[in-house]
Amino acid sequence: MKLAKSLFLGSVAGLAAVAGAQAADLPAKKAAAVEYVRVCSTYGAGFFYIPGTETCLRVGGRVRAEFQYLEPTDREDDAIGFRARGRLNIDARTATAYGLLRTFVRFEMTRDTGVYGFSSTSANVDQAFIQFGGLTAGRTVSFFMNSDLPNDNWGTLRFYDAPTVNVFAYTFSFGNGFSATIAAEEGTYATSLFTEAGQTMPDLVANLKYAGTWGSAQLGGALHQLRSDTLFGTEYPDSTLGWAVTAQGSVNLPMLAEGDALWIAATYADGALGYLGFDPDVGVGNASSTVVDAYIGADGDIDTGRGWSIAGGLNHYWTPTIRQNIFGSYARVEYSANAPALANDFNEWRAGSNVIWSPVSGLDIGVEVLYSNLDPRGIVGNDDDDAWEGRLRVQRDF
Repeated sequence: MKLAKSLFLGSVAGLAAVAGAQAADLPAKKAAAVEYVRVCSTYGAGFFYIPGTETCLRVGGRVRAEFQYLEPTDREDDAIGFRARGRLNIDARTATAYGLLRTFVRFEMTRDTGVYGFSSTSANVDQAFIQFGGLTAGRTVSFFMNSDLPNDNWGTLRFYDAPTVNVFAYTFSFGNGFSATIAAEEGTYATSLFTEAGQTMPDLVANLKYAGTWGSAQLGGALHQLRSDTLFGTEYPDSTLGWAVTAQGSVNLPMLAEGDALWIAATYADGALGYLGFDPDVGVGNASSTVVDAYIGADGDIDTGRGWSIAGGLNHYWTPTIRQNIFGSYARVEYSANAPALANDFNEWRAGSNVIWSPVSGLDIGVEVLYSNLDPRGIVGNDDDDAWEGRLRVQRDF
């Protein structure tokens, strides 16, 4: 019995020794490498490298809640309205041997009621463009507009206020803040008093721009095609080109307070009145008018409307967290004496101010008041009128 027990224990000990020796020969299993997200400081705060790539990405956005009062002209008119808007930005940038490769997308969802329009929810691809070196292709802010203007108004002023358009453009950078851009953009227009024929050319836009530590300045121009699909006798009127020119700029005023700035934009248009910042229908109080790009004259040619506008504002920081903006605009539109009844001269001016409190970075809480006056000429029973509007806004950018 003792002999059997000794043999059993010896066998177990031998097997354990062999197993231990074999285990010692096996390679050790290594833990999987952890790939951490790296901060990308090249393009500013908020960017990080997409793991496994050299592309820097930033995800941001905005939430805006707004309440508006608009002086009604009739009992059936809404006097108040609400707006809620959500925005998502995705910005991807990669350094290449040919220059910066950038892709930017901005999505917006808006819910409006009351004075903002019929109760509705709308989705919008506000911007979606690619930049590669000097090339810009996609949907972005029109190059007719100086995108560096520090305008902080909420209500409508009469200038080309950063509209987004579909565009193919090329920007030449000369250094020291100077650049020039040529662009083919989707048409910007008010309306014409004839059936419009199909477009055969885009709006052609060009600018010369400077941006520096003291502010910015830009000269811009645009050509807009006008084509009629309405016969005059047995022929169609010849196509013509409307045009617009603008001078826009801003000056920083740190001697008043850090962040203070003054901006101004002046525009003249002939046959391209959309570049003045007008929609086809203009109304203030009980007064109204129609902005017309062109009409067919008595001689069968396309005649154009003309107009000009000037807008500007001053931004002042009373404290690092409280700022005020004062702004206004004046515009005039004119037509020839033989223009159709719908094409009438008018003047319009607007003035307002807002006060904004930013208790923490990225959060704005403010109120704005805007007064507008419209003086249509030549419209019987439609004298000049005015209106007040006010806004309360809470906005968070991130």
